[in-house]
This record gives sequence, C-alpha cells and structure tokens, in this order.
Amino acid sequence: MAIMKLSKKTFKKDYIRKFIEIHGKELQEGTPQNKYEALGSLVKDYISEMWMNTNKNYNKTGEKQVYYFSAEFLLGRLLGNALLNLGIRDTCKEGLKELGINLEELENLEQDQGLGNGGLGRLAACFLDSMASLNIPGQGCGIRYKYGFFEQKIINGSQVEAPDNWLKNGNVWETRKPEKAEVVRFGGEVVTDVVDGNLTFTHINFEPVLAVPYDTPIVGYENEVVNTLRLWSAEPVSNEFDFSSFSRGDFLKAIEYKNSIEAISHVLYPDDSFYEGKILRLKQQYFFVSSGIQSIVRHYIKHGGDLRYFDERIAIHINDTHPTLAIPELMRLLVDEHGMNWDDAWRITTNTVSYTNHTILAEALEKWPIDMFRKLLPRIYMIVEEINKRFCADLWNKYDGQVEKISSMAIIGDGYVRMANLAVVGSHSVNGVAKLHTEILKKQEMKDFYYLYPRKFNNKTNGITHRRWLIKCNPGLASLLNETIGSSWIKHPIDMINFNKYVDNPGVLEKLREIKHENKVNLAKIIKESKDITVDPDSIFDVQVKRIHAYKRQTLNCLRVMNLYNELLEDPNKEIVPRTVIFGGKAAPGYMLAKNTIELINAVADKINNDPRVNDKLKVIFLENYRVSLAESIIPAADLSEQISTTTKEASGTSNMKFMMNGAVTIATLDGANVEIRDEVGDDNIIIFGMNEREVINYYKNGGYSSVNVCNQDPRLRRVTQDLINGYYCSDKEKFRAVYENLITYNDEFFVLKDFDSYLRAQDKVDQLFRNQNTWQKIAGINIAHSGIFSSDRTIEEYATGIWGSGFLYKNL
Repeated sequence: MAIMKLSKKTFKKDYIRKFIEIHGKELQEGTPQNKYEALGSLVKDYISEMWMNTNKNYNKTGEKQVYYFSAEFLLGRLLGNALLNLGIRDTCKEGLKELGINLEELENLEQDQGLGNGGLGRLAACFLDSMASLNIPGQGCGIRYKYGFFEQKIINGSQVEAPDNWLKNGNVWETRKPEKAEVVRFGGEVVTDVVDGNLTFTHINFEPVLAVPYDTPIVGYENEVVNTLRLWSAEPVSNEFDFSSFSRGDFLKAIEYKNSIEAISHVLYPDDSFYEGKILRLKQQYFFVSSGIQSIVRHYIKHGGDLRYFDERIAIHINDTHPTLAIPELMRLLVDEHGMNWDDAWRITTNTVSYTNHTILAEALEKWPIDMFRKLLPRIYMIVEEINKRFCADLWNKYDGQVEKISSMAIIGDGYVRMANLAVVGSHSVNGVAKLHTEILKKQEMKDFYYLYPRKFNNKTNGITHRRWLIKCNPGLASLLNETIGSSWIKHPIDMINFNKYVDNPGVLEKLREIKHENKVNLAKIIKESKDITVDPDSIFDVQVKRIHAYKRQTLNCLRVMNLYNELLEDPNKEIVPRTVIFGGKAAPGYMLAKNTIELINAVADKINNDPRVNDKLKVIFLENYRVSLAESIIPAADLSEQISTTTKEASGTSNMKFMMNGAVTIATLDGANVEIRDEVGDDNIIIFGMNEREVINYYKNGGYSSVNVCNQDPRLRRVTQDLINGYYCSDKEKFRAVYENLITYNDEFFVLKDFDSYLRAQDKVDQLFRNQNTWQKIAGINIAHSGIFSSDRTIEEYATGIWGSGFLYKNL
C-alpha cells in the first residue's frame, strides 16, 4: 500500500499557485466557490500522474479489463473521497486551516453528481471504488446526464421536480476527450449485398449522433491506482449553425436537430408513459452502449489485441437490463465491421458479457415494441431477430415443439423485444444480488432459463464501500474501531468481526452511545436549518430513506405513525420512548401513487408536528431531495433502520447494509439481504416481522387474500384507512384517494394491511429494547462487528474470480 507523500508546506504552496492560476487573483479575494474549485483542481492534478501510470500499466501488462455498463452511477461528492483514498485529508485540512479556510465548508460546496437515483446507481459507484482499491483493471461506462434525475422540492406537501443543474458551476473532476468520440447511428435503412460470397450489411440514411466521452478518475484506497468512469455526452456530429434555414425564417429547423440530439443525455429515466419518452429511453440505452462498445473494440485493437481472443482479455458487465443492447452491438461490430462469422462472434460475445439482474418486478424487466425498436435500430433489430431465430430453433429441438414454453422464453414475442430474455441468452453469467433473490430467479421468475442454463446462474450478494459509508461519513465510529481492534479492518473489512470482543465492555458501549448521539445532534441541526423543526436527539431516530415505491411500503410506515398518533391522543399518558420518524426519497415523475404517498407523509407530518399534545413524544420529518451527501449525515445518526419491503420484492437492498455498518438496529421483513443480515447477527440482534417468502408466494400463486377482511377485523386499521378519505389529514377528502384505493379497492398488492399488526408488535419491541441502552448498544455493536462481510470489496472479489475470469492478477496492495 502507498500513501501519497505530501507535506503541509508543499500543499499550501501548490494550493496558492493553483488558485492564482485558475482565478487570476489573490486567495483572500476569492469566493468560497473559487476556493473549492482551486482545491478540486489541485487534487485532480495530484491524481493525474497516478491515473496516467495506471492506464499505462494496464496496457503494458495486458491484464483482463472489466467494463461495467450501468445507466446509473450515483457517485455523490468526490473531493472528500479522493482526499481520503489518497491519504492526504489531514494534511490538506491543516494546511487550509492555516490559510483561514475550513475544509468541511469547501467539501459541502461540491454538487452531488446527478448520475443516478437509487440503489442501482449507488451500487455501481461502490463497485468502481472497490475495483480501484483492489487493483482490478476496471472502467465504468454510462451517460453524462446534464440534468440528472431531478432535484426534488416539496411545495405545499407535494413533490415538484426541478432540473438537477449539477453542472452549473462546471465539474473539476471530469476531462473531456473529444478525440475519442464515437458516432452512434439511429434510424435509416440496412442494405444487404453479397461481396466475395459473403453477405454484407450497410446502414444508410441514418441520423448520426456524436458521443463525446468525459472521463472521471476513480481513486483506489492508498494504492496509487486510478481507474476511470467514462460518461458519454450526446452532441451533433457537426456543430455548425444551420444559417440558411435561419435566414429563411425557419428558426425551429435551425435548432431542431441540435436539441433532439442533446436531449439523449439530458435526464436520467425520461418519463416513458408516452411514446416520445419511450423512444428517448431506448435511444439513451443504445447511445451509451454503442459508444462504449465501439470504444472498447477500438482501444483493444489499437493496443495489439486479436479479436479472436477478445473474450480472454475483455469482460463486459451489464448492470440490470438497461445496457442489454451491448450484446447485439458487439455482434454488429464483430460481424459487420470486422468480418467475423456468426458462430465465432456469438461465442466471443457470450463469453465476454455477464449480466446482473436487480429485480423480479415486471415493470423493470424491460421490453420494447417491435415497430419502435426496428425503426430506431434497424441493424440491431436484424441481429436480435437472428439471435432469437437460432435460440428458438434450439428450444424447438430441446422441448419437442412445446409452443407455450418456447413462446415465453423467446427474445421476441407478443409484439415486443424482451431485454431480460436477451440478457440471459447472450451472456455467460446471470447473477442475482442476494441469496433469496437468486433463488427466486432460479425457481420462479426465470426458472425455464435456469433449467436450460443451470451453470449460468449464480449469486453475488451486494455490498457497500466501507470507505465512504463508514470511514468518511462516521469518523467517530471509525476511530473507535481503530482504538479497539486496530486498523486492519480498513484494508480487510472482514476483520470488523473482532469488534465482537468488545460488545460487553461498558466503556465501549458508552462510547458507541456518545458517537451516535453526536451524529444525531448534527442531523438535528440539518433538520432545523432545512425544515425549521426542532427534534430531540434523545428520541429514537427511526429512519426510512429510499426510493418511494409501493413495494418498499412507505405506506406501512405512515399508517403505523398515524396509529401511534391516535393512541397518543387517546391516552396522553401512554409511556413510549419519544420517536423522530424520518422519511426521504424520490418518486418517479410519472408514478402517481408514489407521489401521493409523499403527499400523505407530509400531511401526516404537518398535523403531528403542529399538535402540541404529542410533540414531546412524536415528530415526523420528510427530508427533501434525498441524495448521497444527505445520506452521509442521516445514516450515521439513525437508531432504527426501516427495511420493510414486501417479502420477495426487494432484490437485495444496500441501505440496510449502510445502516447496519453504522450501528443502527434493523427492523425488517425477511426480504433481500435482510435474510443474510439476520443470518450474520442472529435473531436476537435484528427485529423481524411480517409474512415469510412461502406465505407471500402462496398468496400470489393461489389467491385468498382479502384486504377488506383484514381491515374490517382490526379497528386500528379501519380507523387509519378511513382517515385517508374522511378529511382528517386534508380538507380535500379525495387527496389520498389513490393510496386508499390501492389498499382497499385494489386489494393491497404488497400486503401492507396484512403485515400491519406484526409490524406494530415489532415496533413495541423496539420501544422496549431502546429503554435499556446497554442492551441497545450491544445489539448495535454486534451489527457493526458483522457488517464487514457486506463490504463491496468482498462482492467485487467474488465477481472477479467467479464471473469475470480467474486470469485477474488483482492484489490488495
């Protein structure tokens, strides 16, 4: 391992020089933003030589390269992480202090990079961090979204989407590489011909789009390795202004082409509830896949690679179905551009590509209308059609003409191109992201494919980078671990298990309580500044922060809060440990039920927080615009981690791991990685409730569930569901009609009402446990000790050896 050597004197000299070089004025004349930009630019300079040397080394040694394709990379802020991984944070902090500058204030000026929404993107970011830290040659590939997902504002209790203008002050971390641009082709026609006895395909009359790469350094932890995240921006092939059209008065035509092209890389997940949104999503997916694959092949050949052995030197991993077009695009390049025969190209492609499935929800297993797909991507459709034809012919022989089975497994069927089916057929590995999720894929959702390709399917339980989610965001806890078990856990997070020896030590448990309390005080300040609400740091900080979705069941949490409010009003002397219930998360712009859930949470919060009869016992907070930097303040302060999704629906979860690592106690269903957390810490150190997998699957399979009957049998449920539509929380009685109908009229698809009683009993257990702080802190300590296995370093080691190829020479330097 190597820590960058930098003296305080050298840093100060470098910083002042860099500030003057960038801004052309004295340091004391600079704004805080000027000072941040100078620091970021300087740190990038420090990184640049390592970055160049890393790439040189990869090209020289010929080590197998991993290219990780993902629609999202939720990086957060990069300055603090870079300083930590370089090992120079303390030096820079002290040097800046002597110059009258506070490092934390500069770090807080950095905009979160608007490149993702939820767990999918944060996982991708953790994986990049771990690959660099484990010295695995890896590069991310995605889209440089100009406006990200969106900036969430809560106005009159409702979510309002505003552009996330994260690039408004530029981005010191990225390097534009116009000389490495690629051309991506949309529309047009394909002309076939026979040349020298070979069938050829020529794409004509297409709309060209220039894909320009922006590279961001991904710094490994104290090892002088700097990998790359390459993000593609869509630009016109020619930036020349259409002056003739403008002169004729055709103003719209003059700018139409430019705007339509740039829209491809404007926002993450454009609303696909209408045709134009759908086609823009498909354009996005092919855009970053085509540019990325072209770039990989070009680089491989440039450095002497023989395409016959491409799969031995290159691993392409697709993160969920969004990048599945990597499969036909690689086939296109090998067959059309490099004259390879179909069978050899198919062998190379399937050996190169691996696929992670992140969901069993039908809405996320993408499929595209054939007419749309064929019109936008004519050559790619022809290739997919040929893949499907050959695959179905194999199925026909294997299953003796079982039409129904073959139809369900086909890549093209029922008027759609099915991306999940293509991903499975065109890859050599299909992995789930938690043991339960993988078993559901194998035994239910993809059982036909599993029986056909049993060796393809495997499990790789998700992980999180402990560098950001513990060392960086919870320095007090990191210091306590160093004091008790030494620092080996930083390089080998599994060593955190040694903290188990200290969970009966009263002094250590008291220190844990003090660290948590300090983090809660810091979060209370953020809540006061942003919401003008005072919360009690001695209350239970009860936290559910994640994407708003019906299966994640923020509604269940909200109904529980409504019921507790009723109980406190009925019995003002009811003894409970005070609660501060904290929500956060975004709803997709077109997902009206999720947006209505946000409105409900805020209406309940408004009523409760303005009722002095309960304010000493209950507060409800919705923190807007949930993002990585906000999570770094929330997670270390949480006492209770709400992981309450409907069993079988959450593939893994990673927030559960982050909260666990920071000493929160988990209340959970046996869903996703909650199962593995329970297996690690034991039943006494996690609070489990709700139906199990067998019960949930039985209801989905055989029916028999009636939400109306469940509601009628429980007076608490009758009351809180009626409160949704009787004007209790809003004078407009129809305001929360969507939530009510989802639970009652449409029979509660995610069993919110069914699990309600069990959830309340689990919350009573939380209340009792928290009263004894020694017991609570011991449980927290056991969770911390067992969290090392959920480091993304472990996950990436499993990917490297189990999926990407044993030829890796990675070393934990």
